[in-house]
Amino acid sequence: MSNSFKETRNLTTSDGLSRRGFMIGTVGTGVAMAFVPMTLLGGSAEDVLNHEAFEPTLWYRIDPSGGISVKVTKAEMGQHIGTALARIVAEELEADWEDVSVDYVDTDPKYGLFLTGGSWSVWTSFDQLSRAGAAGRVALIEEGARLLGVAADQCIARRSQVVCGDRQIGYGDIVARGRFNQTYTDEQLASLSLKPAADRTLIGADTQALDIPEKTIGAATYGIDATYQGMVYAKPLLPPTRYGSVVESVDDSRAKSIAGYQQTLVLDDPSNSVPGWVLVIADSYHAAQRAARSVRVSWQAGPTAEVNEADLFARADELIDSGSGALFLDHADVDDVFASANNVVTARYTTSTALHFQLEPVNAIGLQREGKWELHTGAQWQSLSLPVYAKALGVPVEKILMRTHLLGGGLGRRLNGDYGVPALLAAQALNKPVKVVLSREDDSQFDSPRSPSVQRLSMAFDSDGGVVGMQHAASAGWPTAELAGFFLGTGTNGEKFDPFSINGADHWYEVGAHRVRAVMNDLAQQTFRPGWLRSVAPGWTNWASESFIDEAASVVGVDPLVLRQRMLTARGINAGSEPNAVGGAKRMANVLARVAEKAGWGKSLPEGEGMGIACTFGQERAAPTWTACVAEVAVDNESGEVTLNKLTLVVDAGSIVHPDGALAQCEGAALWGVSLALHEGTEFAAGQVQDTNLGGYRPLRMGDVPELEIEFVESVHHPMGLGEPATTVIAPAIGNAIYAATGARVRHLPIRPDAVKVALAARQKA
Repeated sequence: MSNSFKETRNLTTSDGLSRRGFMIGTVGTGVAMAFVPMTLLGGSAEDVLNHEAFEPTLWYRIDPSGGISVKVTKAEMGQHIGTALARIVAEELEADWEDVSVDYVDTDPKYGLFLTGGSWSVWTSFDQLSRAGAAGRVALIEEGARLLGVAADQCIARRSQVVCGDRQIGYGDIVARGRFNQTYTDEQLASLSLKPAADRTLIGADTQALDIPEKTIGAATYGIDATYQGMVYAKPLLPPTRYGSVVESVDDSRAKSIAGYQQTLVLDDPSNSVPGWVLVIADSYHAAQRAARSVRVSWQAGPTAEVNEADLFARADELIDSGSGALFLDHADVDDVFASANNVVTARYTTSTALHFQLEPVNAIGLQREGKWELHTGAQWQSLSLPVYAKALGVPVEKILMRTHLLGGGLGRRLNGDYGVPALLAAQALNKPVKVVLSREDDSQFDSPRSPSVQRLSMAFDSDGGVVGMQHAASAGWPTAELAGFFLGTGTNGEKFDPFSINGADHWYEVGAHRVRAVMNDLAQQTFRPGWLRSVAPGWTNWASESFIDEAASVVGVDPLVLRQRMLTARGINAGSEPNAVGGAKRMANVLARVAEKAGWGKSLPEGEGMGIACTFGQERAAPTWTACVAEVAVDNESGEVTLNKLTLVVDAGSIVHPDGALAQCEGAALWGVSLALHEGTEFAAGQVQDTNLGGYRPLRMGDVPELEIEFVESVHHPMGLGEPATTVIAPAIGNAIYAATGARVRHLPIRPDAVKVALAARQKA
């Protein structure tokens, strides 16, 4: 088989097992791995020899031809996740990479959680898939040895073959001729011997991603490409507010003269995902677009119709001042330490509303087939969306299936599957398949944006300039509170908090008495649906904390690199632990020292140029990817324009599974960080985001891309995530570089020329 991306479907019998399966599934408290003989299913030896595949685990199947199809529940959105996960299986299975393909499976409870986000995919899948591959290898060696007439301990597996001396038998032949009857308990699976890192041949090797050929020739199917026989198209007309809008009247008289127009639907949504929505139905998307311009809808707007960005910031400040919120971290002596400190530095940092603005606007096909409702789309968190769809349709969740196509960018937008609701409701109302496609403007208005945020930080120093305390309060809209309340944590004061709106503030620095407070902006929750945007909380918490450390360093007259190194002691809670955070803050100190060396930290630069440094552990302490960055900028003092000349990054993500994909992930994440730092951002005006297309919303452009130098630390530790950490470190490195170049401190994202000029003016007055 060629090493190309292939989408396959596994046909099963009525009991859910393939006709000849070698399955891992739950049996009591253990895990069964058992062959299902053809004789029990009414088949013949001829059938087995010529036609049947078998599934060593839930996670892959092997055909008699020798083809190996790895089943993937993660969403492919440009990060080559299928390739990475297939590598993990193939490594321990001892598969020939040329035999491997990827099957992106439909939702099914047997696969567990369908979720792609948080830089979790490789991290959470590595051990499970490694052991699945190892279990298959053991079973294939045993049966291959039997077929060769030798002892299993005399055989090894290599490149999809079982080899004994100068004799060998291919996996395909073993599948066609073999008899399997083996079970493994959880304990036995855990005891399976995995390869030492030094013996790996696929993990860490340079090979082409499996999905590249089909994407290159245009054969890959994205959600926006998908069609279904007999479907109609729907173009939404969006209400004036995200919540609370009510349709008062619809006039489609002018649309009736447009060829292809069928009707206009007013949706009634029990899930409250799309309240006040109107869908214009036509036999083509072009016709639906044309007709939508002629349909007149009158709405009664919801209560947030006059809310603007300033109101959201003001409410955040008010809530922080009130002392409300959850204590994410709270050492008992914080107040005493600050009261007795020799010096206290304080600052306020903010970020604007940011959109996902992914390349492919959201879309979905809803239909009913064979007694089940189906949604065909690109999605990141199918398991979260299925209950929402069930509520919208008024059917049991078991009656809904999602078929996930490739995503033309996710960036966290497709974690929230609200865009599937109108497709399903319309299909239910019309009794036919309906494809809903949002325009760029629709997509931006209906986005679940990154909430604007306000953060207050303070640091206490003793008489020797040592850090003895730190406080950090952050207020923003909380996506998890809105969409996934089961993920909320409980603070030390008993209040709930959204971990994905405060992660990153619980850093690995030793700062003495430490308090972190997470504050939900209730006005933001009422005005829009806050969303998870690539890098989530560390996109703003790291911006504030890493900028503030530089700010504090300048106040006490310490090099910002030196201050960081002093605080990365790797003692106590910062010592790290197995398997994810081995080495703790020592590894952060290592990437920090290495990036400073690579970038030439402290070197002389021309006037108006500066270097800034920052580091991060990525998304959360439980899954650290140690990342450090040096940014080099030039600042025009007259215009305030910032030119980003170079970014140097050093990343320790443990073992790197797919090097080319890892590099692409870090490059994309870093450039996304640049975009959010210097360009991307909008604001709310009259209850809606102000910028909905490229006329106002400006992502990073090709001409703005800086020189990038990225290095991965060689490691044998557990592989960690790479989708987001490089994003979180960019903005503070740039902000710190601007300060180094000009002496002016910027405290708001995005950093636009006018803000730089204001900071320069403030410096001159000081």
